[in-house]
Amino acid sequence: MLFNSAQYLVFFPVVVLLYFIIPYKLRNLWLLAASYYFYMQWNAKYALLLFTSTLITYVSGLCISACLKKEQRTPAKVCVFVSFFLNIGILVFFKYSNFVIENINHLSRLLGQDKELGRLDLLLPVGISFYIFQALSYTMDVYRRRVEATKNLFRYALFVSFFPQLVAGPIERSENLLKQFEEKHTFDADRVRKGLLLMLWGLFMKMVIADNIAPSVTMIYEYYPQYTGIEIVVATVLFAFQIYCDFGGYSLIAIGSAKVLGFTLMENFRSPYLAQSISDFWDRWHISLTSWFTDYLYIPLGGSRKGTVRRYINVLIVFFVSGLWHGAAYTYIAWGLLNGIFMVLEQMTTGIREQLLRRLHVDRTRFSYRLGCRLFIFALVDFTWLFFRATGFSTALRLIRQCVVNLQFGKLFGLVFGNIGMTPQQMVVLTLALILLLTVDVLKEKGRDVAGLVLAQGMWFRWAVYLGLLFSILIFGVYGNVYEQTQFIYFQF
Repeated sequence: MLFNSAQYLVFFPVVVLLYFIIPYKLRNLWLLAASYYFYMQWNAKYALLLFTSTLITYVSGLCISACLKKEQRTPAKVCVFVSFFLNIGILVFFKYSNFVIENINHLSRLLGQDKELGRLDLLLPVGISFYIFQALSYTMDVYRRRVEATKNLFRYALFVSFFPQLVAGPIERSENLLKQFEEKHTFDADRVRKGLLLMLWGLFMKMVIADNIAPSVTMIYEYYPQYTGIEIVVATVLFAFQIYCDFGGYSLIAIGSAKVLGFTLMENFRSPYLAQSISDFWDRWHISLTSWFTDYLYIPLGGSRKGTVRRYINVLIVFFVSGLWHGAAYTYIAWGLLNGIFMVLEQMTTGIREQLLRRLHVDRTRFSYRLGCRLFIFALVDFTWLFFRATGFSTALRLIRQCVVNLQFGKLFGLVFGNIGMTPQQMVVLTLALILLLTVDVLKEKGRDVAGLVLAQGMWFRWAVYLGLLFSILIFGVYGNVYEQTQFIYFQF
């Protein structure tokens, strides 16, 4: 079930209505049933996989807690290892088996062997990377004594499967979300209005911006030999906004849906393309995953505690794993490693850059300096998106070659927009939508609660915003034009 489907437009109000009508004692059970129903709309049999991961980490949490109470840390570590081994094993089997088989077959061909392993007929369970990481964070939080192991299986199962963020995050922490299922939530009109506004803005990002960009990006990346370098560059820039609005839109709908029910989910994006450094970008992009890798991989590896060289190695390991987490392909690994290399280079050159700025008497508070930094970081990040979007590693290299040897920059102001498959009307709509997106992000950057600002205005202004977003979705959104629900990009991870 997709957030941008007619089915969700029926499902969500029914869930909310019954949630606030039924007795408190039954509410978690109702949300658990609704969450499993929500997940089973993709493939019912994979709900068993979701429950298996839930049961493993639930039992592990109880065992770890019992061991720690007796100060038996070695058995507790064994429980942590078993939990991680089984869950990561499930993830590797479903997500990476065929990738491993392909590489073994490729190596066999290089060695002159005729026999090849057959591919497994596996369907990647939607959201598996997200809910397994969320469940594993609970295991580690119990071991680190951040949370008490819960004895209520239904409450814990709801933590793992909570439908707003089940399929594509944010990847929540037990210390934030789990305790909220013990609280009594009452209907609050102001909170509901804010949640619905967040959902509406998320749908606008997804359906008006991301879905209208998608056809042009797909066309150019699939038929790139027919296009010049500048058209590929434009498509790559557009993809940067497509993936931001697609995934950021999903996160906002998830946060808004949870808020309507009375739950608070963590922020997942914070004006990422206004970042002034690579490290700043990763503090703003997919925050829940970045913080997960920081807490549960980077710090256990030693973080920055074991010297400069080890810190750089740890950074590269984290970004390598992050790339692999996104998909079983060398393009994702290259994307992750490129971001890791940029991060390491930034850290290595910090002192040199500081000295250079002081000697040149550069005023870092000036708008021109901050704008230059943001454009430079966007260019670096956007270059890595080329690998993320390309259908293969060799294709990514050919795309880069096309940009270098056949740039034809003059076409930017000529036929480029016609060549990327957009009508003048679509370009105007997309330009206005991107200006609105940038305005909202700039206001957020200045610390303004944009949703709160809108809700604080008079009734006429509020309804003008509501109806403006709604009619934009209905008139200009892909969903509104042809009543077609479109998949979110991160569902494949």
